[in-house]
Amino acid sequence: MEETTTLLSEEEKDILQEIMNIAFGQAAADLAEIINIYVVLNVPYIQVLRAIDMPEYLHNELAGHEVISMVEQHFWGDFKGSAYLIFPSGAGKELVSIMGEGVGESGFDSASFDGMEKETLMEVGNILIGACVGKVAELLDDRVTYSPPRVAIENFAIKSIPAEIFDLHSSAIVLKTVFNFNERDVSGFLFLVTKQDSINWLKNSLVTFMEKYE
Repeated sequence: MEETTTLLSEEEKDILQEIMNIAFGQAAADLAEIINIYVVLNVPYIQVLRAIDMPEYLHNELAGHEVISMVEQHFWGDFKGSAYLIFPSGAGKELVSIMGEGVGESGFDSASFDGMEKETLMEVGNILIGACVGKVAELLDDRVTYSPPRVAIENFAIKSIPAEIFDLHSSAIVLKTVFNFNERDVSGFLFLVTKQDSINWLKNSLVTFMEKYE
């Protein structure tokens, strides 16, 4: 897989990583206020790829997780793209337990519990994606709107994000973090994939952001 190195300089990547650190910290704080459990987020990793390579990249990243739960949400502004919040199998039920303070699968019929699991995933996704993307936009003087989140529970992870959604002639900036819910057995991945249209705006905004601190 070929990385497109010319779109962002190393300095621009460093600035964007610092902004993502701030944004992910905000997302963790917002979620902790609601469920009273701290979310530990690893240092974000930034990679610039050809969009045509995105399916292979995601396939490799999700290797070993055949069954996943995914929250997908699109966002629009000068900063535009798609967010994918991905949990391995079983995380949805654990999140129901965390959010519902001990609510378990027993006592609910299968359809009711599945519905509760999807609603919980959607709520967690809304908080994490909204706080993260919103903070990035705020720091770069942008405003974004969001599509309603979509939740999918897939038996084959590679089928969750079809290749057709990527513009084969574009590039994508992938911002990835791995997170864990402190003291609970839940972890996952958050990918933000920006569109080609955002790249020139992003480069200019990173310069403007740094000028504020010089």
